[in-house]
Amino acid sequence: MKKRKPDPIPDNVTEIILESISDGVFTVDHEWRIMSFNRAAEEITGIPRKEAIGRHCWEVFRSNMCEDDCALKRTMKEGTPLISTSTYIVNSEKKRIPITVSTSPLKSPDGEILGGVEIFRDHSLVEALRKRLNGRFQIGDIVSCSDAMHEILAILPMVAESGSTVLLEGETGTGKELLARAIHDASPRKNKPFVAINCGALPDTLLESELFGYKSGAFTSAVKDKPGYFAVTEGGTILLDEIGDTSPAFQVKLLRVLEEHAFVPLGAVKKIDSDVRVIASANKNLSDLVARGKFRQDLFYRINVVRMHLPPLRERKEDIPLLIDHFIEKMNMIRGKAIAGVDAEALQSLMCHDFPGNIRELENIIEHAFVLCSAGPIETRHLPGGFATQHLPSNEQDTLTRTLNSTEVIAIMNALKRNSYNRLAAAKELGMHKSTLFRKIKKLGITLPEIDGRSKTPLNQ
Repeated sequence: MKKRKPDPIPDNVTEIILESISDGVFTVDHEWRIMSFNRAAEEITGIPRKEAIGRHCWEVFRSNMCEDDCALKRTMKEGTPLISTSTYIVNSEKKRIPITVSTSPLKSPDGEILGGVEIFRDHSLVEALRKRLNGRFQIGDIVSCSDAMHEILAILPMVAESGSTVLLEGETGTGKELLARAIHDASPRKNKPFVAINCGALPDTLLESELFGYKSGAFTSAVKDKPGYFAVTEGGTILLDEIGDTSPAFQVKLLRVLEEHAFVPLGAVKKIDSDVRVIASANKNLSDLVARGKFRQDLFYRINVVRMHLPPLRERKEDIPLLIDHFIEKMNMIRGKAIAGVDAEALQSLMCHDFPGNIRELENIIEHAFVLCSAGPIETRHLPGGFATQHLPSNEQDTLTRTLNSTEVIAIMNALKRNSYNRLAAAKELGMHKSTLFRKIKKLGITLPEIDGRSKTPLNQ
């Protein structure tokens, strides 16, 4: 039997390999315009190749290192590769994707540098695991390490999948709309619209027309048909915010819609079938309102299929450092700044505050600080008036110290990991002297690998 000759190696074998690997790969010329963009790069960024090629790389990736510390820029300038630099990009859906980056000069056969090549790997799953191991749980813009919030977030996937009506209770500013959106985004309806409407801000007639729409001639200014939110959100989710502020008359109409899965626009006589999931929220205790005759009992039982109560920020102060980091991270990205957290004195002042406005108030405080702070950490002088240095009662001081230490450990470990455990580079990133970093590592009991990323010598030498 004649032995079959092996198939010849195709001319485009390099292209086939690049299209087969799971890491994103792209190349740029000296003007930082993307010349090639593989399949994995399309999947990770959500940007089609034809839209990426020809654009500047920072327009596609919108990374936190694009402005000042571009690994690819350093590689092309120094002519040396860089390996496993941690950063993040913003994908086409405006979601932050953690990645590790390796870069290398793109050279011609005779050694001329034609541009640069970057390989990047999506670390979303690794980052999610790290947050869980650090006691941090995050879904969307909800971030927490408190037990009370963990109980809520742990059942969120099951609640989202169920399709049942949900009642969210909690003070103003605790994040009820964020939780409702997280439920929608984790549900089978995630590709359909999500609409939030504040029921307490509108009178009955206007609220009814906004939700159910109206027909031409229903009232004087109704010159043409207008669909309501129940129509335009078909298949999606509606959040009825502050439902406790609605009138008994409106509550009767809403109850009928929820029971019949159909609504009647103003001025119409025919019902329209509706497939919309309803999430209700209230900053008041609806059970108390029912007992006082301020809210219909039958509607309460209809919306109270799954009830989730968001605790106020003063009852989960351990979340304050995490939330501060989250807001700083978000605002750095939006405003193109590099604010490096808050100093210990400012954090102590914030930990002493009761936050009557809850998470919304904390976010506004950090936004205020961003106006006054151009670089470095946020200090007490950058906070709104009235935030002088405060001291906790002795029985709460230990809790604060543990929280501060835990936050500092996370910050130091993240800086070391981003710099491959190069202590000098990590200290520089943290804005401290190397000897200060050594003292903190020893004081906080941080255990590090045997080899330092720079010197390749044991860390204890």
